Amino acid sequence: MSRLILFNKPYGVLTQFTDASGRSTLANFIQMPNVYAAGRLDSDSEGLVLLTDDGRLQARITHPRHKLLKTYWVQVEGIPPDSALEHLRQEVDLGDFITRPSEVRLIDEPSNLWERHPPIRYRASIPTSWLQIVIGEGKNRQVRRMTAKIGFPTLRLIRWAVGEWTLEKLLPGHWREILITGQPGVNPRVKC
Repeated sequence: MSRLILFNKPYGVLTQFTDASGRSTLANFIQMPNVYAAGRLDSDSEGLVLLTDDGRLQARITHPRHKLLKTYWVQVEGIPPDSALEHLRQEVDLGDFITRPSEVRLIDEPSNLWERHPPIRYRASIPTSWLQIVIGEGKNRQVRRMTAKIGFPTLRLIRWAVGEWTLEKLLPGHWREILITGQPGVNPRVKC
């Protein structure tokens, strides 16, 4: 049986358990031995981080060959036209790599959204909008770089889902444990 931890990482928290500079880490929220993050989420991003005690499950979650989709809610500066969104749906050349095609759509501000601390800077003269972006990869700062490339910088980034796992009913700084039986990736049976 494998343990899987779904953690809603707050803004400013590092996706690691130690930091020589004394910054906030996973250890400030999760005191469970022998679990490790399956992937990373930048300190200035919020949302779902998965942790597990099973190396094979960790590999299944993180390795690109498994094509586990990641869903992000992204607040951007301005209101992108459909032509800009269409550019994001295609491969985007970010200089050091070309992204795979992604699913992108404008959404209303999520109703179940929590306040961020510190809050996003408000500017009365510049509107903001929300996008849902679904990608099958997750390179360093990829989503932020994609929105900047089309001229709509990211103000707030929340990872809502990784594969079938979501932040549903999970407040920032809180976590939920799921026990997975069977072989990871082969019809796992979930026990909450």
